[in-house]
Amino acid sequence: MVTRFLKLSRSKNHNHRQGAMLVLIAITLPLVVIMAAFALDVAWMQLVRTELRTATDSASRAGAKTLSLAQNVPDARTAAKEAARRNTVAGTPLALRDSEIEFGTGRQSTSTSRFNFTAGGTLLNAVRVTGNRTAASLDGPVDLFLGRVMGVSTFEPTQVAAATQLDRDICLVVDRSGSMMERITGSGLAGPTCSPPHATRSRWGALNTAVAGFLDELEDTAQDEQCALVSYSSAGSECGMTFTTSDINADLDLNYSLIRSEMARLSSRPVKGFTAISAGLDNGVRVLTGSRIRPFALKSIVLMTDGLHNRGREPILSAREAAALNIVVNTVTFSSSADIRRMQDVANATGGRHFHAPDAAALERIFREIAATLPVMTTE
Repeated sequence: MVTRFLKLSRSKNHNHRQGAMLVLIAITLPLVVIMAAFALDVAWMQLVRTELRTATDSASRAGAKTLSLAQNVPDARTAAKEAARRNTVAGTPLALRDSEIEFGTGRQSTSTSRFNFTAGGTLLNAVRVTGNRTAASLDGPVDLFLGRVMGVSTFEPTQVAAATQLDRDICLVVDRSGSMMERITGSGLAGPTCSPPHATRSRWGALNTAVAGFLDELEDTAQDEQCALVSYSSAGSECGMTFTTSDINADLDLNYSLIRSEMARLSSRPVKGFTAISAGLDNGVRVLTGSRIRPFALKSIVLMTDGLHNRGREPILSAREAAALNIVVNTVTFSSSADIRRMQDVANATGGRHFHAPDAAALERIFREIAATLPVMTTE
């Protein structure tokens, strides 16, 4: 009798535990489903955001690159749209409206390395793309897998990317006055007065090496820079040769072979005359306002001298005219007898920088630094 009672008691306890488990499962199963739905949709949302970021980055970069090459807003807009369509977001190629592609100016912050985008302007160099998968976008919102369990069936991500293409049209303005025949350090000529400048001991020889380094550095940048060459001294005749005040030796071009050949030609003959800095600067301005400029490119002059301005009008007047035309002048002085204070004033008048090179190694380093100063493209 006792044995039968114990069996019946164990059976009732077992049935009770089964019933409790069924209640527990009934309570927790919806929570498990909700958690699984949440985890699945969170992963899906993160993937879609990554795809949208990739698509907007690609569109902004393609637009900025085409803006640089074509210097044309409609072509750049088309390139941005095509790049966006090559990227799928939630299984659909991203479609952009014209209003989602903005053109403006990208400028580097003075306090950080980031570039800030400002819509509009005349010197366009940046494209900002807003990628939308919202109810109002061309592609609509993104469907969730199990979000409707929680009463949410879609989500609407937005990504913004801005790309800046820092194109430059640059004119090198170099001193070919008689003092460039002198030694790099000390005083006196580095060779015979009517012979070509010494290739390694003369100031001109150091400049020739620095210009070659400048061009090499430009060729290593990702963007395409146009470059030109202007030289200056003063008009006169010496050593059986006639010298002009200033020449545009090579106009703006993406190919630097003419600049190299002109530097080689100038290095094969004596350089003579006084120092008419303003004449060289004026010719640099002519180059950067001529027919070969790109309308959206940043315009800058690299003005080099080893001596004192002693012919023509004050260079500061030429610098102010350059500044009014949005041309920045960076100045480089070479040797202890160079007109450092005047060249600082010229650079400051245009928002440029002044550099002083005490020796040949410093001169080449400065020229390379100027060539490599600006980055190619930055995305917000």
